[in-house]
Amino acid sequence: MAKRISVVVSQSPSKNPAKRKLEEDIVAGLLFENGIDVTIVPNLYDIKPESTGMLALRQIGGNVVVVSWLFERAAHWILDRNAITGHVGEVLLKNEDEDEADSEEEGDEDDKDRVIDSRSLKNRKIYCLDLKISNRAEDFIDEVKRIHQENAVQIVGLGDIINGGIPKPAVEPKLTSIGDSDLSSTGSGLDQPSVVNRVEESGGRRWYPVIDYSRCTNCMECIDFCLFGVYGVDAVDTILVEQPDNCRKGCPACSRVCPENAIMFPQHKTPAIAGSSDGVASMKIDLSQLFGAPADGKSAEELAALERDEQLIAAGRDAVGMTVGVPRRHEDKSEQSKDDLDDLVDQLNDLDI
Repeated sequence: MAKRISVVVSQSPSKNPAKRKLEEDIVAGLLFENGIDVTIVPNLYDIKPESTGMLALRQIGGNVVVVSWLFERAAHWILDRNAITGHVGEVLLKNEDEDEADSEEEGDEDDKDRVIDSRSLKNRKIYCLDLKISNRAEDFIDEVKRIHQENAVQIVGLGDIINGGIPKPAVEPKLTSIGDSDLSSTGSGLDQPSVVNRVEESGGRRWYPVIDYSRCTNCMECIDFCLFGVYGVDAVDTILVEQPDNCRKGCPACSRVCPENAIMFPQHKTPAIAGSSDGVASMKIDLSQLFGAPADGKSAEELAALERDEQLIAAGRDAVGMTVGVPRRHEDKSEQSKDDLDDLVDQLNDLDI
């Protein structure tokens, strides 16, 4: 009998009929699958940390499949920022561009220290499926079933072998609605019926940065650049999004200055900013074009400074242009180059040539 797995379906914030039908068709297709429990939540990005929906997701203990309208990276790190951690599970259902980007990423040598290297993750896998990839519910149902089979654990006792195997229980799926003040947990036993939990809660659209700690090097350029108090550090001086609601709606400027493309705005129209893996692989090519910079010769940093100035002026503050935050990266590089040159000169002097 297979180990149970949880599937989280994150609904589109737009309530587009076609999108809603795809979501419901996926849920219906999984309803009678043994060992698969489904939780339906509002748009994952909009759910607040203290909400019923996030509390329901934190109660899920094992491997999780997340089906959403977000890029895989974005969905994974939204969960992570809400203390729902795990290792990235490999999915086979992805578009060709994302697949090629993953191949390029795997081939790159990386000697940088990433924040993820010092973190302890829960011993489970989180699989993220992007609903933008296909309009066929069967594609997602088949991938969930494949992942479930991949994680299956057959538990057979001596008595079961003598009796000719384990009988398949005749069970009916159970539908539970979770309101703002009512939280029901899914059944954890292998002989429990399938469970569908639907989280019903209201909440507005949100806008805040999400950090990909598998890319982040903790360089702090984002906290230097942002002038709205969005970023902070934790007890061990690791960067975090401390005040997400301080972020200025529609402004992705800090993502443009991040040297590792570790900052995402999942609802942005530009894929590289919204969390596309293709954007990560393309960082070395052309930052300005990658981030949708206008064809007027402006760099990604210059465009970010302009976006920040617009928000400062809208908030009744003075524009600062390129004088705050942005130059630090170039200064650091110049200092590093000078240090390397000095070391080389010292080594030559030591040779007494």
